[in-house]
Amino acid sequence: MSNTHYIKNKFVVLIAGPTAVGKSHVAIHLASLLNAEIFSADSRQIFKEMDIGTAKPSIEELASVKHHFINNVSIEDNYSVGRYESEIRQALELYFVDHDIAIVCGGTGLYIKALTDGIDYFPDIPLQVVEDYNLKLENEGLGALLAELEMLDPKYYTIVDKHNSRRIIRALSVIKVSGTSYTAFLVKESKQESPYNFIPILLELPRNILYDRINQRVDLMLGLGLEDEAKQLYPKRHLRALDTVGYREFFDYFEHKTDYNTALEMIKQNSRRYAKRQMTWFRKYGDWTIFSPDDLGAMLQFILEKRQ
Repeated sequence: MSNTHYIKNKFVVLIAGPTAVGKSHVAIHLASLLNAEIFSADSRQIFKEMDIGTAKPSIEELASVKHHFINNVSIEDNYSVGRYESEIRQALELYFVDHDIAIVCGGTGLYIKALTDGIDYFPDIPLQVVEDYNLKLENEGLGALLAELEMLDPKYYTIVDKHNSRRIIRALSVIKVSGTSYTAFLVKESKQESPYNFIPILLELPRNILYDRINQRVDLMLGLGLEDEAKQLYPKRHLRALDTVGYREFFDYFEHKTDYNTALEMIKQNSRRYAKRQMTWFRKYGDWTIFSPDDLGAMLQFILEKRQ
């Protein structure tokens, strides 16, 4: 039996969806029934120092099923999607020596796509190009950058976080240096054959229910000490990892740019916006089967049928 054929008998269940939809609960339940381990696809839960604001599984949940790619690196590390792709492929290769099925769970679309499709590597960007766009941001505002992005890459414009100036400048810089769209680096013309059989599951809830869950989760985070966690991380607020909903709003509060109640409302509002962007991403990329997070029996049946 060739190595490729051997790997082809291995299955990866993808559990994706917006923040607060219940991905971790579903993944842990299914992992327990399938005797599988969980590989996180969350670009923030991978950092050791960020616990409450990233809604990591609890100590009890982490102990109930083995998890990978949670608490792996420090926020001081410049962790990238390219590094994630390399590391998760290596981890799965080792894992599948003794297992037949794994669960990859998370809401970071680029991480999931890196695993399923691989990634194209971006060109090196001269510092001057980035500085020029930062100067344009300062002089003309974010609207000018968005207008340029919409003209040069309308497809990426529809899904980019329009409040994230760093991400917008990154896209414009790649376009300027490469002479092609940023989307061309995100979507390969022809997918590489994956060494695994993927079983993609997308969790969805009615918007009003999801937004209620988001608000409740933020309240729970506050009760668990999110403000204190943000205060401890405040001296390192310049790090890219901390440009994250739940932290940056408190950083503004600490700097007296806003009041406490406004900061809390902005965390909830930005979390809802983030959830909406996640769903836009997942619907655009990938061939998903959609389930409610409560349909655990139906999901298990779906997985078992796909394994046959």
